[in-house]
Amino acid sequence: MTETVRSAPRAARPRTRGAKTPRPEAAAAAAPEVPAADADTLVGYYRQMLLIRRFEERAARAYTEAKIGGYCHLNLGEEATVVGLMAALRPSDYLFTNYREHGYALAKGIGADRVMAELYGRSTGVSKGWGGSMHLFDAEARLLGGYGIVGGQVPLAAGAALAVSYKGGDEVVMCHMGDGTTAIGAFHESLNIAGLWDLPVVFVVINNGLGMGTTVENSSAEPELYRRGAAYRMESARVDGTDVVAVRDAARRAVERARSESKPYLLETTSPRLKGHSVVDPARYRSKEEKEALKAADPLARMALELEEAGILSHDDRDKLDAEVTAEVDAAAAFADESPAPDVSTLFDYTYATPVPGELRRLPADPVFGS
Repeated sequence: MTETVRSAPRAARPRTRGAKTPRPEAAAAAAPEVPAADADTLVGYYRQMLLIRRFEERAARAYTEAKIGGYCHLNLGEEATVVGLMAALRPSDYLFTNYREHGYALAKGIGADRVMAELYGRSTGVSKGWGGSMHLFDAEARLLGGYGIVGGQVPLAAGAALAVSYKGGDEVVMCHMGDGTTAIGAFHESLNIAGLWDLPVVFVVINNGLGMGTTVENSSAEPELYRRGAAYRMESARVDGTDVVAVRDAARRAVERARSESKPYLLETTSPRLKGHSVVDPARYRSKEEKEALKAADPLARMALELEEAGILSHDDRDKLDAEVTAEVDAAAAFADESPAPDVSTLFDYTYATPVPGELRRLPADPVFGS
C-alpha cells in the first residue's frame, strides 16, 4: 500500500535543477493556519529546529577555522524532517543514520556540547573523539551510529530489528538514508529481508532532490522513491519534509505499524537542503533562481511566521529564543575548545568489543618488529 501524505497549503516549494518529482499536494479542504498541535508543542518543535540550525551554522564556521577535520555534512534546511521524525520515537527506540546526522543526535536528546566536542575530535565527544562528524554513536540514547559508507547502515538496521523481533521486544528501529541510497543493492536486500521476516523497522528516505550533485530524476528510473516499497509488499508513504507536524504524524503511523504489527515501513520525506552536499561543496549545479527559491521556502522561517500569525510566538519571543539557543551553541563550542584531545594510547581501545588474540596495535612510528 502506498500513499502520499498531504499537508496544509504552504508557500511554493523549490525544485532542484531539472527536477520533475512532484511535491505532496495541498489538501482540498481548508486547513488551519497552524498545524494540529498545542502551542507548547509547536514552540518546542520550533526551538529544536532553531537549535539544529544554529548548531550547524556554528559547525560550518568551525570547519573554516580548521577546528573540524575530515568531512562535514549539515542538516541545514532539513530541520523540520529531523525534528518530526524524532518526535515519533520513544526513548527506547533505535536510530541508525547516515553521515548527515548532527541534527538527529541533538533531537535524540544528546547534548550540544558532546556533539560539538565530537566534531572537534575531543575526548569529551559522544564517540570520545574518535568518530568525528560522520560517526556519532551513543548506546544510551540508542543512536547506533552515523555511517560514512552510503547505505552501510541499512543492513545493520535490519539486523537490529531482527534482534528486537527475536527477543520479543516492543522497540522499533528507524533507519534514515539519503535518496541516493535507494539505488544500491543493500537497500533492496534489506527491504526484502525486512518484508520476508516482518521486522519492526521504519526505513526513511530523506529526499533532498540531489545525490551529491545529481538530481533524483537523472539517477532513478522511479523518482517517487516511496513507491519502491511496493516491490516488497511494504506499506509506504511520501510526506512534505518541510512541515514538522506532517512529518511527525506520518512517522507516527509508520512507527505504530512497526511496533504493533511488526511490519516494516518505507517513508519518504521531501526535504531540500539549503547548502551543498558538504561544507566544501559550493553547489554550483544550482542556479541563482533555485538558491533564492530555497531561501524563500526555508522551513524554519516559514514556521516562525506561522507561529507569529497564529499569536503563539511573537517577534520579540523569537528573538529571546534565538538568543537563548545561540548562547547554548556558543557554550557547546567553548566546551569543545577547552576539552582535551584523546590520548594516543587509546587509539585501539574501541577497535573490537572484546579482546582479540594477536591484535596489531602498532602506531605509524613504531618499528614493524620489536626491538
